[in-house]
Amino acid sequence: MKKIVVGILSAAFILGAGTAVFAAGNGHSDNGVSFEKMLPFMQKMHPDSSKAELKDMYKACQENGGMMGDTKVKEMDSENMMNRF
Repeated sequence: MKKIVVGILSAAFILGAGTAVFAAGNGHSDNGVSFEKMLPFMQKMHPDSSKAELKDMYKACQENGGMMGDTKVKEMDSENMMNRF
């Protein structure tokens, strides 16, 4: 019985620590996403768009006031894209 309890507690500790490390590693990445890195994915999703149109789309989404512009901010507002409705 002790082995089962110790095993369950160990598994919970390991999974909890792994989750915390994963979350901390994802949230504070300074390398960001640039247009050059996103271009192949955008071309795959929008094959009929020109490079200039894709660049305009990227700017509209990533720069100030854009839909994805707030994702780089460490402290996000309580009102974001998902809870405006």
